[in-house]
Amino acid sequence: MAKPVIAITGPERGAFGPRTLVAIAVRWYGGVPLQLKPSSKLSAKRFDGVVITGGHDVDPVLYAAEAEVQPKYDQARDELEMAVIKKAEAEQLPMLGICRGAQLLNVSRGGSLFQQLTKQRQHTSMRWTVLPLKTLCLEQTDSALQKIFQCRKARINSLHNQAIDKLGKGLKIVGRDLDNIVQAVEDPSRQFVMGVQWHPEFLIFIRRQRHLFKAVVSEARRRLADTAS
Repeated sequence: MAKPVIAITGPERGAFGPRTLVAIAVRWYGGVPLQLKPSSKLSAKRFDGVVITGGHDVDPVLYAAEAEVQPKYDQARDELEMAVIKKAEAEQLPMLGICRGAQLLNVSRGGSLFQQLTKQRQHTSMRWTVLPLKTLCLEQTDSALQKIFQCRKARINSLHNQAIDKLGKGLKIVGRDLDNIVQAVEDPSRQFVMGVQWHPEFLIFIRRQRHLFKAVVSEARRRLADTAS
């Protein structure tokens, strides 16, 4: 049987490190990574699963809000990734959103974002770190994330200054940090649609973090097998 193709989205230039790490994790579990950027001709691409990677802030225009911080937006990337999410939703493909990707998944479903987390931080630092120095608290014992992590608390990293505010349609909060900021959402009606606020690609030396990518590849492989049978 053909290996599942997993689309990995990102900016036109840069982000080589994180996208390479995602590709390594995808190959680790038997998938074929397909790098997509704004200049990619999406209509000509076929893929069986999606990973929306991290990066610049989501343009608040997408959730009908005024900019509250100095803009660092990438409108071409927003357009690409909204189109990829729309395609994945229409075809019911497995999807993992990382950091900005989780935020964009939420926005695509009518949700909104906190543009600056300073006021939400009471117990944890605003300091960015790729190291797993912050705490994830899993809220749902029957969630897909709980089944992957097999624990109620886990260590995560933090490279974001924005996060989910109003929850998008069909999504469920399954994890928060010690400041009650949303760290993970998923759609319980789908086999695998999840957004995580941290960066698991920088933590692939930890098995449970790798298994987020395994879940995307495994579900994509299952769908391919069902189609072939």
